[in-house]
Amino acid sequence: MKSIAIDGPAGAGKSTIAKRVAKELDFIYVDTGAMYRAMALYFLRQGIKAEEEDKISEACGDIQVSLAYENGEQQVLLNGENVNAFIRTEEVSMMTSDTSKYPKVREKLLDLQRNLAKAQNVIMDGRDIGTCVLPGADLKVYLTASSAERARRRYKEQVERGISCDLQQIEEDIIARDEQDMNREIAPLKKAEDAVVIDASDMTVEEVVAEMISLYQNT
Repeated sequence: MKSIAIDGPAGAGKSTIAKRVAKELDFIYVDTGAMYRAMALYFLRQGIKAEEEDKISEACGDIQVSLAYENGEQQVLLNGENVNAFIRTEEVSMMTSDTSKYPKVREKLLDLQRNLAKAQNVIMDGRDIGTCVLPGADLKVYLTASSAERARRRYKEQVERGISCDLQQIEEDIIARDEQDMNREIAPLKKAEDAVVIDASDMTVEEVVAEMISLYQNT
């Protein structure tokens, strides 16, 4: 089986790019971040605070996250419920960053992610795909963009969903999340040694997709 790993900070466009590349190459797209978001949503619904690691670890036993595909689009199921519509809020984003550092949370999803890669050609995006989840991936890309550009994209995305938000606050949250993701003890966000860096700050989606496909075809 073939695999492509895309890592990078929040809002860099990983999911958008990965979906497009998967379609072009006829790969299965696995949004690992969405799986962590589903778990974060569960913790929020249960009223568990991010710093309550013991309660979070215990709650992991009550969570089942699975993936389904409808018309080629990934659907994230939390205990059988399709939660795609609930996992993209800023509250869930911060809870995800706060709780994905815990060993029990990562352990819960790691086997599922690796088993998907054993069964079919996949492209996965996240924070630690190339370094931890798929260290043997055929192509590893570290996709990034400036915090200002990432904030602008997130702001546009939220406004289009009818969600009231503040551009400056979004950028501050993104910078804070970068700091947290890069400095967490377990599986921090970092570029794999053999990953290719793509800075998408001034690139269109089409340009990034073309670059990634070219990289894969030349591996």
